[in-house]
Amino acid sequence: MLRELHIKNIAVIEEITVQFNNGFQALTGETGAGKSILIDSINMALGGRGSRELIRTGAEFASVDLTFEIENQTIINELAELGIDCDDGIVLIARKLTADGKSKCNINGRLMPIGMVKEVGEKLLTIHGQNDNQSILSPKSHIGFVDEYAENSDIMAEYKEQYKKVKEIQAELAELSTDESEKESLTELLSFQLSEIDAAKLKIGEEEELTERKSFLQNAERIAEGADGAYYDLHGSDDSESGACDFISDAVRRLEGIKDYDSKLSEFYDVLVSVMADVDDVMHELHSYIDAVNYSPTELDDIEGRLSLIYNLKRKYGNSVEEIIEYANNARERLEAIESSDERLAELTQQLETEREKLDEISQKLTKSRVDAAYSLQENIMNELADLDMQKIRFSVSICQAYDNDGEVKYSANGCDNVEFLISANPGEELKPLSKIASGGEMSRIMLAIKSVLSDSDLVETMIFDEIDTGVSGRAAQKIAEKIGALAHKRQILCITHLPQIAAMADYQYKIEKNSAEDSTRTTVTCVSGDDRINELARIIGGVKVTEITFSAAKEMVDMAEKFKAENNK
Repeated sequence: MLRELHIKNIAVIEEITVQFNNGFQALTGETGAGKSILIDSINMALGGRGSRELIRTGAEFASVDLTFEIENQTIINELAELGIDCDDGIVLIARKLTADGKSKCNINGRLMPIGMVKEVGEKLLTIHGQNDNQSILSPKSHIGFVDEYAENSDIMAEYKEQYKKVKEIQAELAELSTDESEKESLTELLSFQLSEIDAAKLKIGEEEELTERKSFLQNAERIAEGADGAYYDLHGSDDSESGACDFISDAVRRLEGIKDYDSKLSEFYDVLVSVMADVDDVMHELHSYIDAVNYSPTELDDIEGRLSLIYNLKRKYGNSVEEIIEYANNARERLEAIESSDERLAELTQQLETEREKLDEISQKLTKSRVDAAYSLQENIMNELADLDMQKIRFSVSICQAYDNDGEVKYSANGCDNVEFLISANPGEELKPLSKIASGGEMSRIMLAIKSVLSDSDLVETMIFDEIDTGVSGRAAQKIAEKIGALAHKRQILCITHLPQIAAMADYQYKIEKNSAEDSTRTTVTCVSGDDRINELARIIGGVKVTEITFSAAKEMVDMAEKFKAENNK
């Protein structure tokens, strides 16, 4: 259940906190007061579209915080599988947008990618609005409704895995089934590339070593001159000139005779002894280094030629020696595959036949499950539509096998069935697709009927209806109110509505109100009861001005709703 919603700096909302309850809760208010902003904010927090345009003018950020209390152990277990710990039944979801367009999502205080937030959100709350009424017109969504009712998730998972396997085999077959001229051209190209790379006899790390050696050779004279000079500075010249080692040695001898008279002199002596040892080591190593330095005049040309070869290969086959070697390995595998393609084609053809048989077996099982469920689904939806004052409408679920242009069974990611909802609005009329028959008001009731039927298979504890009552009034509105009220026995329901019949049926009513000052506009949300609620219902009935007649009508509507709930909750 959604227990608390906190919004800050979104559109006309400066800052609000709303506490929600169990059961049926209606959200009402004038057009433009901010009702839909509440739903948009919830949707944004659960991973929906977030844009800096949502940030309130003058604010540096916008944020939405949701607190859920989970009672269903299955959902708790599913969240645990996603790494979300909610042993205490509490899940906190927060999202923050900044003026520079950045967005951060948190679940229980941990930074989460938006994809994870969406996945978690789908298990906690669903939003049904006018867009759902549009989506139900598309046959592509109908197969999902049937599968949900039939609880086909396990069969679908098995089918999708097998379908993926078949598609992979088909893709490999298509790659191998090129004509002979293409095979010959590709074989020549791959053979040339392999020959060129193999002839180079590349070694990993070779380019770095050559580059380092090139740098040495380009500066060889300077290196030799510097090393010689450094050595003679330390050792002294052959003309009996003293070097640094001699001067340090003299200093050590001078201090040795006086170091015992002062601790400072003793420290100086120790330091110089250490320095003398280090300098002596360096001098001997320099001598060895100078003796070992050797190079030929042609070595630099050889290295530059080798580096040029590597550069040309990199330009063709990769950005490094490692990538060139990897390219060669892949080319060798492709060449071997082409050379053995006839054998592989025969093997794959046999394999495809076997896997297609398995796919067909699973798809038949899936089709049977859908057909079996369709009869029950259409009967239950007809019953729900009758409750919604649509007794004359006939509703049918059409399931037929899909075929391609060649008359072969067409397999898709969802099976090999075409599923479509059909209705007949009046007695004697033939069944036709929803999109050609249903009005806006009828679509709202059909969607509500479907959601009512699917409610038992849906584990989500919170459902939001965003103006699903659009296009209806009078008796139909009353029936929708009663149906949503019945749904609220099993779910927490939040419903944005402009209809007094629906608002009166709610267990709780929230008034969304926009207040404008000279320099700002603020939206507030208040849970109204008693006369405040009657006044709000009277406003919905009669407009801005509440009269004695509209007040009385609103009170009677609430009393009738309470009586209906009392009679139906027995």
